[in-house]
Amino acid sequence: MRCLIIDDNKSLLVAARVLLEREGLTVAGVASSGDDALRQTEALRPDVVLVDISLGDESGIDLAQRLIQDRGNDSVVVLISTRSEDEVADLIAGRPALAFLPKSELSAAAVLQIVEQNRH
Repeated sequence: MRCLIIDDNKSLLVAARVLLEREGLTVAGVASSGDDALRQTEALRPDVVLVDISLGDESGIDLAQRLIQDRGNDSVVVLISTRSEDEVADLIAGRPALAFLPKSELSAAAVLQIVEQNRH
C-alpha cells in the first residue's frame, strides 16, 4: 500500500511518515502545497492520498475534490484534520472525499480499513 501525505505542517509530515512506515505502509511521498500534491499524485500514483483539510492559505477540501475528479487518479482520497469529525461535518458534508480520519486516529490499520471499505 503506497501512500502520499499532504499537509502544510512539516513536523506532522515527518511524524506521520515515521508512524505509517513503522506500521507497514509505504509512504511514497509527502507534499505541503496543492500544486506539489497534484504533481506528486500524478508522478507517484499512490494507492491512498491523505489530505489535510487546512493547507495554510489553500483548501484541502478543494484539493481533495480536484484529486478525485482527475480521471487518471485511482487513489483513495482521505481527508485528515486535527479537528474531530463532528467539528468538520459541515465542511465535508456533500464533498466527494471518500473518508475522513482525525489525525489523532491516524494509523496504518485505520488507513487500510478506509481503503478496503472504499474499494468495494
